[in-house]
Amino acid sequence: MVIKTKTLEEKARDLLTSRGVSIEAIGELVLFLQKEYIEGITLEQCIESVNSVLTKREVHNTIITGVQLDLLAEAGQLGDPLQEIVSEDEGLYGIDEILALSIVNVYGSIGFTNYGYIDKVKPGILEKLNAHNGKDVHTFLDDIVGAIAAAAASRLAHQHPHKSKDITQ
Repeated sequence: MVIKTKTLEEKARDLLTSRGVSIEAIGELVLFLQKEYIEGITLEQCIESVNSVLTKREVHNTIITGVQLDLLAEAGQLGDPLQEIVSEDEGLYGIDEILALSIVNVYGSIGFTNYGYIDKVKPGILEKLNAHNGKDVHTFLDDIVGAIAAAAASRLAHQHPHKSKDITQ
């Protein structure tokens, strides 16, 4: 049986909301990434781009998988050593980033640089998700949210190449 895309999208959106992540908060990350490159960009454009990213089945699958792993870790239901690795968000684990890359790839290679940058500086909602408060586990979610923002920013960059400032490398 193949689950309908609309059903998966609703579940993925519900999971984001239930974990304290709003579409607006992801849109603010997109704005953070693109404000220097797209003249006159608005939060509304960023939110629209996030909503577009959230229509992709690869994104639904990643959100559902990552959040489920976080929830299992919160409940202490993963086997050791995985339980400790995920609940502690061990720095050398890296599988959380690998899962998130399935989202980053949706809009091309520019997503990699967007994702790497936002994962490093952790602005906005990412700072909150990465706080490691001892109660909530967001090992996968923080990377997934960063990847959604990176993909949405990449989508906008592809739509506005004539508005982007020249970037020297």
